[in-house]
Amino acid sequence: MDQNTIVLNRVFSRNTFSLFLKGSCSSAYMSAVKRYIQFPDEKTNRTLISEIYSYIQENHRNEYFYKNSLLNSLLINNPEHNPLTTVALTEIPIAKSKVDFVLINGQANVYEIKTELDNFDRLETQLRDYFKAFDHVSVVTAPVYEEKVQDVLGENKYVGIYILSDSGKLNRIRKPEEFRKSLDKTTMFKILRKCEYEEVLIKLGAKLPEVTQFEYYQACLSLFKRIQINRLYTEYCNVLKKRCHIEFEKYLTLPSELKAVAYFSQIKNKQYEEINTFLDSKYKEKRCTTRI
Repeated sequence: MDQNTIVLNRVFSRNTFSLFLKGSCSSAYMSAVKRYIQFPDEKTNRTLISEIYSYIQENHRNEYFYKNSLLNSLLINNPEHNPLTTVALTEIPIAKSKVDFVLINGQANVYEIKTELDNFDRLETQLRDYFKAFDHVSVVTAPVYEEKVQDVLGENKYVGIYILSDSGKLNRIRKPEEFRKSLDKTTMFKILRKCEYEEVLIKLGAKLPEVTQFEYYQACLSLFKRIQINRLYTEYCNVLKKRCHIEFEKYLTLPSELKAVAYFSQIKNKQYEEINTFLDSKYKEKRCTTRI
């Protein structure tokens, strides 16, 4: 990975965003401004971030660009999904893979991203892993890779296909179909936090085990595995929906370019004022750190 790629990937990272919240900026942000922006000193950080994002869209459509496009298209600007009752999650470990993007509303949908910068070596393995934990799975990729995705999927008609156009519009080529035969209760259980699997067990009528702390995890897993899969899956998705909460009216004040990093950073109410203060200030007025 070359230095330009590293810099652009880090501009929209959570670490850089956390510095924005403190009214500062990372070395990655400063490097991107220096390399890709003309006459930055009189521009606000909001303008600079927008221009860097535009450069990424035109020249370097990385994973963040895809995640941000998914969030804006499927959740923020989608009249079919209420952001107050629909939740997006990212970077969930599933078996030997890590899912890029999950949207949970009436059903849970997994989106595996394959950018122009990715290869397809692990796609089949990733899809198998995702179906162990979720029943709707899709691949999101660039127009140039549409045929390749269809070739890799072959006879697998359950996996949906989405294309992110050059203009950033998300187009559905094939709708995902429900597939629950591969759901694995142990894999699902491992995704849940302690309070979450306890909530699922209680909701479905199980009594939490009275055993030693050492035995507790396995005892809960044993109870979890006894529950009928359709009942279990419904409550499993319901509890995952509770992981992400945003103050939506304040969230809408943020620029579209920062929607994903802000959403997945789970910023607090008072931080909206802090980030907007940073965005509306001029770049030359900020004392930046050397941190990445």
